[in-house]
Amino acid sequence: MMAGFGHTTRRHPRSRGRNWSRSGPDRAALGIIGLICAIAGFFVLGIVLGPIAIVSGWLGMGRRWNGAQPVPALVAVVLGGIDTLLAIVWLAGATVPASGMW
Repeated sequence: MMAGFGHTTRRHPRSRGRNWSRSGPDRAALGIIGLICAIAGFFVLGIVLGPIAIVSGWLGMGRRWNGAQPVPALVAVVLGGIDTLLAIVWLAGATVPASGMW
């Protein structure tokens, strides 16, 4: 039984920096995706792209407000909120009965 050779994996089953699943996107990519959605939301589909930017930015920040946040993720959350708010105001203004063609 020389396989163990005195070194077991019970103390450190994984290396220190790899305790998460490597199948999904990392935080930096989520922050950049959120930033792109937030910027695009100002031009088209703000009611859809705004919440997507908020969620991906929040996940890019690591689902917490404290600590050092990556800048793209924080900007994505803020701009996504502005996108969503402007889209709701625009939709509320478009549904006023007196704002028709005549």
